[in-house]
Amino acid sequence: MPIRWIRWLVLGVISAAAFTTLPMGPASADPVDDIPGGLESFYHQQLDWKPCNDAVLDDAGAQCAGVVVPLDYNRPDSRTLTVAISRIPATDPARRRGIMLSNPGGPGGPGLSMMTELRDRLTPDVRAQYDLIGMDPRGIGRSDPMSCALPMPSLLFSAGFDAFGYARDATLAAALAASCVVPDPEKARDITTRNTARDMDVIRGAFGERALNYYGNSYGTYLGAVYTQMFPQRSDRIVLDSAIDPDRYWIGTYQDMGATNEAGLDDWAIWAARHDADYHFGSSGPQVRAFVEDMIRRAAAHPVIGNGYLIDEHTAPMMLLAMLSNPQLNTKLAEVVRVIADAVSGLPFDMEQLKTKMSGRAPTDASGMAAVLCGDKAAPRDPAWYLRNIESVRATQPVFGAFANNITACAFWPEPIEPPTAVHNSTPALILQATRDTRTAYQQGVALHQDLTASRMVTLADTRVHSIFGVGLSPCVNDIVNTYFRDGTLPGADLTCRPDPNYLAN
Repeated sequence: MPIRWIRWLVLGVISAAAFTTLPMGPASADPVDDIPGGLESFYHQQLDWKPCNDAVLDDAGAQCAGVVVPLDYNRPDSRTLTVAISRIPATDPARRRGIMLSNPGGPGGPGLSMMTELRDRLTPDVRAQYDLIGMDPRGIGRSDPMSCALPMPSLLFSAGFDAFGYARDATLAAALAASCVVPDPEKARDITTRNTARDMDVIRGAFGERALNYYGNSYGTYLGAVYTQMFPQRSDRIVLDSAIDPDRYWIGTYQDMGATNEAGLDDWAIWAARHDADYHFGSSGPQVRAFVEDMIRRAAAHPVIGNGYLIDEHTAPMMLLAMLSNPQLNTKLAEVVRVIADAVSGLPFDMEQLKTKMSGRAPTDASGMAAVLCGDKAAPRDPAWYLRNIESVRATQPVFGAFANNITACAFWPEPIEPPTAVHNSTPALILQATRDTRTAYQQGVALHQDLTASRMVTLADTRVHSIFGVGLSPCVNDIVNTYFRDGTLPGADLTCRPDPNYLAN
């Protein structure tokens, strides 16, 4: 494959009731009790707070610090990493009860500024009680980031329609793996969820806190669940929004995205049909879907390259997937489809408009994402295994099946340094899940709820959305989350909420 062609491909891909009072966390324990041997200096380190030199964080009154952690926790006297964290102080020091750590998902998502957004969803009573802590996980953002020699905006591709297209993706996946591992094999293999959970506990210790409060979104729910398994006595108020089934992480998580995104596309197609006068995709849902499927076939036959973007059968489905996670993106998705359709039909189009629409839709770092996923759990090595899975779902998942079952760099990654975490414990937690989530399918949240036997689950009904604790989406959900963080109370039973109709109106 010509190097120039690979570069174009890489640049083009766009890459998910009554209440019962519960314990307020572990009782009277020194925050540094039970520290594994050799880690005392990490848990006792003093944090040096400085300006973040980031406009968003600085405007929020945040400060930043670096937390030194071992690269390999089995060798704490060897190499170290520095994990970047931010702090927005509790608004009422007299009522402060601890820290609330967060993770935005991915994996590969930088989270240093996450709390600047999350604080808008928290009530004043909650803001008064917690220092809000953002974190770039190890290997990501400002935390000694991974740097693969082959720069890619995404780890994930759609395999296309034939064996040649699949072989092309397999070749690129192998090249990406080599470019990540060869420069620094030790670092590449130690960027894992279990090590990030250990980092979180070091952060807790460095703050002198006896327990950790946590809000995690998407992949962040898996990280949070792993923390509760590894450090159950240090887990306090835990909220897991749009959850992942630990038993299906990570390959199964992506496989489940095939069917739920096909359903999401049908939902969007019904909306687009009501706006046929604006976009001309068809006057019924099936007509709109047929238009999209034909558009992807035309992209395969007539790929378009411009301004560093490639539109073809590998990238077009990923552009759709990026915008199916929220109904408020319906208009943007229609505009993206219009640009793609015009481009692959040979009509005049504006590639800059497409780049603008897609900007920010794939915030995760491909290098960090590869390291975490591949380091967490071994993937099948046989390329034929993936191709068989792709072919088995083509009829039922014509747009997204070739993505959800595609090969990745993990097929060519070294074996993980430790086995994945089996999550099953009685740590109280609040699990939030939308029935039509296109990133983490609803059954994933149900499975995590079963694994965390003392958890409660809040379902947002009839909503195609990922991340349900949000401004304006559901006052019902927001009240439950804020009550839990404020008082430590979970619903006495699982509950179902509905979205605000105004949020869905567009």
